[in-house]
Amino acid sequence: MLQTLRNAWKTPELRNKLIFVLVILLLYRIGTVIPVPFVDATNFSSQFGGTILDYMNTLSGGALSSATLFALGISPYITASIVLQLLTVAIPPLQRRAKDGEAGKKFMTNLTRITTVILALITAIGYYMLLSNGSSGSSMISPIARSDSGSWTWILYAATIVICYCAGASLIMWLGEKINENGIGNGISLILFANIVSGAPSFAIQLFNVGRYAVYGQTTTGMKILFGSLAGLFGVFVVAVVIALTVFVIFVTGSERRIRITYAKRVVGRKMYGGQSSNLPIKLNRTGVMPIIFASSIVSLPATIMTLAGVSTTNFWYKLFASASPVYAVLLFVLIIAFAYFYVTISFDPIEVSNNLKKNGGTIPGIRQGKPTADFIRRILNRVTLMGALFLSVVALLPVIAGPLVVKPLLTALVSDYMTGIGYGSQVSTLVTSLASSFTFGGTSLLIVVGVALETFRELEAQLTMRNYKGFLS
Repeated sequence: MLQTLRNAWKTPELRNKLIFVLVILLLYRIGTVIPVPFVDATNFSSQFGGTILDYMNTLSGGALSSATLFALGISPYITASIVLQLLTVAIPPLQRRAKDGEAGKKFMTNLTRITTVILALITAIGYYMLLSNGSSGSSMISPIARSDSGSWTWILYAATIVICYCAGASLIMWLGEKINENGIGNGISLILFANIVSGAPSFAIQLFNVGRYAVYGQTTTGMKILFGSLAGLFGVFVVAVVIALTVFVIFVTGSERRIRITYAKRVVGRKMYGGQSSNLPIKLNRTGVMPIIFASSIVSLPATIMTLAGVSTTNFWYKLFASASPVYAVLLFVLIIAFAYFYVTISFDPIEVSNNLKKNGGTIPGIRQGKPTADFIRRILNRVTLMGALFLSVVALLPVIAGPLVVKPLLTALVSDYMTGIGYGSQVSTLVTSLASSFTFGGTSLLIVVGVALETFRELEAQLTMRNYKGFLS
């Protein structure tokens, strides 16, 4: 991977593309800290627990919790792309228009842009209302921009806030398209990659501060050594888990089930074609992170609605659908599997594959052409999809269940002798709880980061191969 980057940097054209991508990402990160007028979002992130807002905040690189210009992030664009993709499958006229060559591609691009702006406008209005009301009753909008200001001019100020957020989402879409045109990789994916990676230093600082404050808060040398060792051991544990999970994700992402295809010999003129064998690859993780995104959005919807409605976090129904609830984990597991099968169904048609094989003279050894071939491919696809869905479930549920069920009991067992000591039990218990709650890295985020990195490096390798290809005259 490092050698690929080194070779790409030596190629002037690829170097210019890489620099262009870095400049666009830098401009985007600057936009995430530009404040919006009449908004003060201090401690706004405390209202995100257990809701889809926490997930959107991760995708926006923390801009949502700061209420900056790019607070909406890429969520409107992703939602618009998913909706249009589903509508293309469900509406035959739209599907035919999308397949109409370059004109169809341009039509779908413009439709995606329009849908993104509409969704951004709706989301910006809802975001303004959330900032204005606040689940804790404290408004984060300036008094002159609220409906209770006593003057009709609040509408102008409110419109300014909404337009700023809508313009920010549209600008993100434009930056992503510029990367697609003049850079390397998918623009929106790279922006999402930058957002997630930007949260890693914050997590490291949070972990460091927990250990530092715990050590400085002690009066005896023994307790300082205990607290410092515990925090350091936990940091090593987190790094080891991230590395192991990264290796696991890379292995599964590159795994595939290959179905052997043989082609019959045929004579065209004086030449003979066919008589060769190839493989029909079916990727284990064919759906990517889409099932997790769909499932997380639906499972978090009840808690999000209750947060917007001002329901207390101590309410029974809020606790039932909170991210720490067993009900949340079970529903997320079931919906990930369901959406994995749904997404594969709309993106892969065994009948169409079977017909293409029949037209080209391809057969699966031991399987007749036509319906038997389609049924065989469907059976293989169902098995592979189940394994891929289970993989996604493990990645998504790991941070949900690991903290309270694995990390906290493990840390408690290591310091159980000190927790019974007079005067130190409560301090040790508080440190254990703080460390366990900081184990919040997202398996979904890691899956996105690894997927985008692998896809970008594949494109770099393809560009290098194309530029270093040696013909028969060289």
